[in-house]
Amino acid sequence: MGLITNLRKNITRVVDRLFSDADPKRIGIYGPPNAGKTTLANRIARDWTGDAVGPESQIPHETRRARRKEDVEISRDGKTVNIDIVDTPGVTTKVDYKEFLEHDMEKDDAVRRSREATEGVAEAMHWLREDVDGVIYVLDSTQDPFTQVNTMLIGIIESQDLPVLIFANKTDLTESNIQQISNAFPQHETVPLSALEGTNMDEVYGKIAEYFG
Repeated sequence: MGLITNLRKNITRVVDRLFSDADPKRIGIYGPPNAGKTTLANRIARDWTGDAVGPESQIPHETRRARRKEDVEISRDGKTVNIDIVDTPGVTTKVDYKEFLEHDMEKDDAVRRSREATEGVAEAMHWLREDVDGVIYVLDSTQDPFTQVNTMLIGIIESQDLPVLIFANKTDLTESNIQQISNAFPQHETVPLSALEGTNMDEVYGKIAEYFG
């Protein structure tokens, strides 16, 4: 009798899992190159799982393939959300191999990296149109946010009716200007942070739990 009872319980658990709404939500981390997307992805992953997502670098397009960290459970202010982080390649309208030469890279390596970066942009766009449930949009708060890429991506995100949080990163730098990002996209909430220093992460996690939970 105990065997039958246990079997029924196991079947119930499997069925509940199959039809549960609690499956992890795929949250894409988007933005231009060198905005600090991977630094933020690593910060989130390390804080909640102890693992990193991928390598960080000052050289543009270090991330040239989407990387995914699954089952990251974030709890803040009584709210909990289970997400899969998708760290996507930086999106730009043009990848020029010459920009890599400025980082003491050999020409062959620079050409290869630019080709891989271009493919990465296409992959990022595919994820955005097909495979994410929400977006964390990371901007370098020391840079002008009024660019073709940012306007285009925010427009696509809105057309997909995806929940989006805009993070104004690199607030540890003296040139940081959070207000210019808020002014650029007033229809969305802007959250300031320094992914590198870990500044304001409590608010970051609270907003993630609120928006994507």
